[in-house]
Parts: sequence; structure tokens; C-alpha cells
Amino acid sequence: MSFPAYLDYKDSGVPWLGDIPARWSVGRIKDLFEIRKRIAGELGHDVLSITQSGLRVKDVEGNEGQQAMDYSKYQKVLPGEFAMNHMDLLTGWIDIATQGGVTSPDYRVFGARNAEAVDAIYFLRVFQMAYSARQFYPFGQGSSQLGRWRLPKDEFYAFPVPIPPLDEQKQIRLFLDRETAKIDALVAEQERLIALLKEKRQAVISHAVTKGLDPDAPMKDSGVEWLGEVPAHWQVDRISRLFKKVGSGTTPSSEAAFKGGTVNWVTTGELRELPITVTRKRVNEAALDSLSSLQVYPPGTLLIAMYGATIGRLGWLEKPACTNQACCAMANPVRIETRFAFYCLWSATEALMLLGSGGGQPNINQEKVRAFRLPAPPLSEQQSIVAFLDRETNKIGELVERALGAISLLQERRAALISAAVTGKIDVRGLVEQQEMEAA
Repeated sequence: MSFPAYLDYKDSGVPWLGDIPARWSVGRIKDLFEIRKRIAGELGHDVLSITQSGLRVKDVEGNEGQQAMDYSKYQKVLPGEFAMNHMDLLTGWIDIATQGGVTSPDYRVFGARNAEAVDAIYFLRVFQMAYSARQFYPFGQGSSQLGRWRLPKDEFYAFPVPIPPLDEQKQIRLFLDRETAKIDALVAEQERLIALLKEKRQAVISHAVTKGLDPDAPMKDSGVEWLGEVPAHWQVDRISRLFKKVGSGTTPSSEAAFKGGTVNWVTTGELRELPITVTRKRVNEAALDSLSSLQVYPPGTLLIAMYGATIGRLGWLEKPACTNQACCAMANPVRIETRFAFYCLWSATEALMLLGSGGGQPNINQEKVRAFRLPAPPLSEQQSIVAFLDRETNKIGELVERALGAISLLQERRAALISAAVTGKIDVRGLVEQQEMEAA
């Protein structure tokens, strides 16, 4: 759908803003907003974290994320005020508080100098666009390589913003609320489809690796909870008896180990249930000679992540490689196909997680991996199951990719629509009903 433009424009004098409607003006953030810093001085307030999804109440009793030593030193945020992670223009965000609380003293809290003169949500859209489109970025200082590219106070106050008449600010806000809600609903629909497809994929894998492809096969109790009954002619054994070598690797202490490197070095971030042919970093021969724990594993080695947020993620080597210490490597299979073991462990993700120890992000170790039991059908049957699962998971994977592509297009449209509306490239005044204005 196309939208009309304004009849008359003028040069804003701001390169990223370009031409704006003739009746709009351009001001600086300091003209409309003021920074407010009030240290709480007491405990008992909800702690608000700034995330890409907006302001969220932090669980200070749990082990997730960083925890402060003293939340009484946090600053207050009142409902309707802006909270901004100005310390990180790369991955930070900004939102308006819908409830009171406290947030990090490193963040920036600010509000309108005259709340009656601005529509806060309109300007929130402007500020969020400045983050996502990197309009704040040229005004930043610091080290972007270290993920610290901040917006200092003076540059923040001097940042230019479009200022439509107040009634137009409200109309733009109402238009965007309505249109983005439609897009968000379509995104949510695609996300539900992806979740259903992933559930179906998991069910297909689980049934194939635990029940086989013959629906008439006699069954027996496997003695393993996650497996349940398996075909009577299948064996069940520990991973340590199905792979001759189960080990790990290490992280070299110096970047010199990677200089001129030719041998792949796998980290858990590269385990994505896919074959691994090339890695972001490679180690050199000198590192391999000096670090005995930096073992090179052959093609066909199965890898699983043991620690942190990636626990349970899998991959297999198609080229020789070594790993960091968070990967467990299963090499030289005996009586089991690597790809069959891969599908088994993918199916057993929840069972593996239950073996984990630790806080919010449980860990497993090599001993638990070695002791974990997998089904071991005859090799010819394993190969048939792998071929079947390759076909079925590829079909599902294509549907998932199609849905992800639809989400990407919807998100691009959403961002473009917001940018066009808040900068005056489209005229939405006639697209908001009077009753919507009166109800707002």
C-alpha cells in the first residue's frame, strides 16, 4: 500500500533527515527534553533493564545476567520517562517506562521539559529509529570494536530531531500504533508457524531414532527414560562405547596462536545443527605443538556444546578441526553412524539439559556425555533412518526459512514505515479517524 506525501517541503538542514514538511521545524533534543538523575538511596524498587524488547523488570533473585552489589545506588525512573542505554549505540535501546522503578546509573533517564508540548510516543519512535538506522552512531565516542560506542551528554542534547505540530505528532503516533500492530500480528503468526514446524521436526526425529521406520517391529523396554521402548533387535549403549575417542579442547591464551592459522578451531557459537567446514578462527602449527589439550579431530567427529546458553547445540566436522573447552568431541565411531548419533542427541536435548548442573545456565561435562546412552540399530538401519530424516528435516527446514524470510520482509517494511512517518516522507493526517484522535 502506498501513502500520500505532503504538498510542500523544505530543506531540514540535517543530512539524515533530508526534506521535511514545510510546517514542521527542526530542534535539538535539549529544546524538548532534560536529563534526570535521581539516585534511589533505598532498596525495594523494581529493577528495570533496558533490552531490545524494551524495559523489563529484572529478576534480582535469580542468576540470570549481571547482578549489582547495591541496588540502592541505582537511579529512579518514573512512569512516562525515557530510559536509554547510551553506553552502547551498537546493541543498546531506548524505551518509555510504563511503571516506576530503578535502573543502572550508567543509563540515561530523561523526560519532556513540558509534557503538554510533545507526544512522547512520537519521539520514542524517532529515538528508536535513530538507534536501528544508526543515526546516533556518528555522534558517538569510544571503541566500537569493544562494543562500547556511547552517546555523550553534549552530543545527545545537540542531536537534531524533527518537530511536527503537536496534533500531527499525535496523528503519526496513532497511525503507527495501528499499522505496526498489524505488522506485528503478521510477524507473530509466522513465529507461531516456525514454532509448530520445529515441534514437528523434533517429533519426526524423536520417533525415527527411538522407534525406527518399521511400524510393525516388535518392541522392548530400553531401560533408558528418554528412549522408552525401542525395537527389540536394537542395542543401547553408552557413548563411550560407541565412539573410540571422547574429548575436548582449549582456548589459547594468546592471539599469537591464531596468527597465520590453518587448522579450524570450533567454538560453541558455531554449533548450529549443521556440518562445519570453516570456522571464524584458525590455529597455527606452533599452537598445536605447544598445547597438548589442543587436539585435532578428524572429519566425522560429532560435537556438542557443554556450557552456557548454547548447551546441547550440535554440529559435525567435515574438515579436521580442534575445539575450545566448551565443546565435547566424539570421534572415531564404532557401531554407530555419526549422523545417526547426531539425530539421537538432537532428539535428547531435554534429557541432556536435565543432566546439567549450575545456576541459570546449566553445564554438562565429558563424563556425563560419555555415560549418556544412545540406541544402536544395525548400521544399515541407521543409514536408512539418517536418509529419511535428512529428507524430512530438509523439507521442514525449507518451510522455516520461508517463514523467516517473510518475517525479515515484514520487519523491513515496519522500519521503513516508521522512518517515513516520523520524518514526514508520508502524510498520514487523513489516515487517522477523528474518533481515534478523541480517544487518544
